[in-house]
Amino acid sequence: MNLFFVIVLLLLGFVLLVKGADMFVDGSSSVARLLKIPAVIIGLTIVAMGTSAPEAAVSITAGFTGNNEIAISNVLGSNLFNLMGVVGTCAIIKALIRIQRL
Repeated sequence: MNLFFVIVLLLLGFVLLVKGADMFVDGSSSVARLLKIPAVIIGLTIVAMGTSAPEAAVSITAGFTGNNEIAISNVLGSNLFNLMGVVGTCAIIKALIRIQRL
């Protein structure tokens, strides 16, 4: 394939990704309004699914190709990073609040 064709496919994929995400958000907010669910809950659910989708895709692909160690390390690494990111952020916020009170 030539480079121009690859770039066109990449841009087309990006446009379709953005449009699909927009339709997904609009649809889920419509369902939330119908079911009287707060928009914050739906927003957090969309963010959670959006951040977990790439990890799920890697793990599923690795499982189908027989690379189970990649799937396991993907799950462990993701969870450790998320946990340490939350703990680190809380530690920074708590330290900043303590410094401001002095």
